[in-house]
Parts: sequence; C-alpha cells; structure tokens
Amino acid sequence: MNIAQSSDIRFHYLIANKADEEYGCTVSVVGSQTISPDEDYPSKEHPPGYLFDPERGRILQEYQLLYIVKGRGEFANQTTSYDIVKGTLVLLRPGVWHSYKPSKNEGWTEYFIGFSGEMADKAIEKLFAEDEQIFNVGLKQEMVDLYQRAIEVAAEDRPSAQQLLCGIVMHLLGNLSYIAHSAITADRMDQIIEQAKAIMQEKASQNIDLDMLAEQLNVSYSWFRKVFREYTGYPPAKYFMLVKLRRAQYLLVNTQESIKEIAFSLGFKSPEHFYTTFKRVMGSTPSIYRKSSTPEK
Repeated sequence: MNIAQSSDIRFHYLIANKADEEYGCTVSVVGSQTISPDEDYPSKEHPPGYLFDPERGRILQEYQLLYIVKGRGEFANQTTSYDIVKGTLVLLRPGVWHSYKPSKNEGWTEYFIGFSGEMADKAIEKLFAEDEQIFNVGLKQEMVDLYQRAIEVAAEDRPSAQQLLCGIVMHLLGNLSYIAHSAITADRMDQIIEQAKAIMQEKASQNIDLDMLAEQLNVSYSWFRKVFREYTGYPPAKYFMLVKLRRAQYLLVNTQESIKEIAFSLGFKSPEHFYTTFKRVMGSTPSIYRKSSTPEK
C-alpha cells in the first residue's frame, strides 16, 4: 500500500479566534512524526502544554485522534492497557487520563490531530460509545490522505482554515465510525438485541444487572445501551421496567393475587414502589387498572 511516511517530525499548533469558536469546532494541533528505535518520546520540539512523561501520563482538555501507521507500542487508560500495532487509531478524550509510547525496539510513525467544540462533542457522542477508545482500522490510504491534507491546510493557515480543518475532522470521525462498526453486521446486531429482549422476558420476575447482561452477550454495556435504544426506542433499563409492568397488567387481570403479592413477585423493592411506578408509567393505579379491566360478574 502506498502510504507516505513523514520524515522525522512535522506539526502545526493553531490559535483559534472567537469566530472560529462560535462555529462549534476548532483544531489546535495537527501533525505527524516518526520515532526511531531507542529514540526518546515524545519529541522535545512540542510546546510545554503537549509534552508529557509516558511514565506519568497526562490529561488533555481536547479530543485527539492518534493514528499509528508503522511500528508498534502501548497505550494505557484508567482501567487497562493495550498493545498498539500499525493500523490502530486511538480516540483520546478530554479530561481522561491516558499514556502511550512507541516500542523501544521498533519505534512508530504516528499522525495526530487535536480538536474541541460543541460540534465535536455531538459527533463523538452520536458515533461512539463512551468506552470506545481503541480502533483496529488497518492501514487506510484515505485516512492518511485526510491527515496529510490537514497538515497542508494548517501550514498555509489561510482564512477559514479552521472550518476546513473541522470538516476534515468530521470526515475522519465518519470514516472511523464506518470502518470500526461495519464489522458488526445488521444480522448480528438483531441477534444480540433479540436475545437481550428474550432474557428480559424470562427474568421479568427478577432483577437484572444490565452490565452483566451485556457481558453475557459479549458486548460493552455502553455499546449495548446505545444500540438497544436505537433498536427498541428505549434504554435497556426502561425497557426491562416495561416488561415487568406488562407482566403486572396480565397478573392483575388474570389472577387473584393481591397487589402486594404481584409487587414482590416481580422484584419491586416494596408495594409502594410498584404502585407509584405503575401509576407513573401506565397512567392509573394497579387497583383502578384491575377494576377497569376485569369484567363484571
């Protein structure tokens, strides 16, 4: 694959004006660098605000997209660490501790772009689950071309450069989402959600730990919650409560169980909790629903 590599290091730090900020997206840095084996990392050429000790890590106040196109290394966040290989793209989030560095034996070549703003917040919230950070997208010439175009635009620094750079950022995010999520087919997604719904129906008389349910389905909870809501129109917790209340409606009409017995049989912590939840969601109290739904003898 004809992927151009940067020689040593080239980057541009940009200063946005008020009009740029009002646009809803600003780019603060874009560049690339090649780190040779046994070379110190990061380069001392970066400004103080972007220098960091990989042993201590750092917290940024912006997003960054870090794309490794050659070599390997490691990345760590607050919960775990990952081996980084060529073709890996890392989404760094503001306010979240992280650290990364290339392998001493191999080094790496990286592209990076930093950005912030309301437009970026909305795009990332819509496209990615909260815990998505490491993406094995492979070597994609289109992604490299976008980074290189961003470097060229930043170097020229003409009027409206910020708006063009933000367009490139959105293109990168769109490509990343498309590549990363296309591995989960529509059929597989259907299977996951339908299986979750079936488990909820089966466990209606109990309480479900939704994090453990997602783990049982071999997906992250944040991804599960996002996709479940898109698929059903409800977050998993609310959908499960509706399952319980539908079962309660059946029991109220078709059995002689007391409201207290029904409340405890469906895992509500108290009859009062069941009463207030039923009234809030269904629009009437359990006793009124039973009376109105049961034919006169």
